[in-house]
Amino acid sequence: MTNEKQVGKKEHWTSTAAKLLGRSESVVLVLIGVALVIVALLLLYSSMHDLNEAVRGGPAEIEHKSVEILNVVLLVMMTMEIVYTVAISLESHTLNAEPFLIIGVIAAIRRMLVITATSTEQEIHPEQFHNMLVELALLAATVVALAAAIYILRHSAHKFGATKATETKGVSGATPRLD
Repeated sequence: MTNEKQVGKKEHWTSTAAKLLGRSESVVLVLIGVALVIVALLLLYSSMHDLNEAVRGGPAEIEHKSVEILNVVLLVMMTMEIVYTVAISLESHTLNAEPFLIIGVIAAIRRMLVITATSTEQEIHPEQFHNMLVELALLAATVVALAAAIYILRHSAHKFGATKATETKGVSGATPRLD
């Protein structure tokens, strides 16, 4: 009987520790989510402030600030996609690959837009312009690869069925975490 009590205590201790660590993870994820939302709101406020100043400055100022404003708005989109990923992790205790792929697509497109918008400045330097074109090609290939990965994730989840966590939470490409 003593051995059974010791085994029961050991299982109880590890179970309690696992629950405590799971709760700690949830608290940290909530704090991360709140911090990211605050960052996104501050970035959006800054972008709207810049847009207001650009409108007051006239068409030339709008043209000048539009790239910077677009860059910040896309950064806000990426930040909110990360918040969505954190929310999925909190709710389902799974790590979902698809939001990270979407963030990668947004980041690559964001960089492509900034490069394209500022390309006229680089045209006078042939070597820098060539490097910019190579970077654009690599970014385009990255977007295609990430889009293919998203398609494969969605197709495989549809074709082969979702895991139990994905069926209940409506999440595709989810990998259960060990809690």
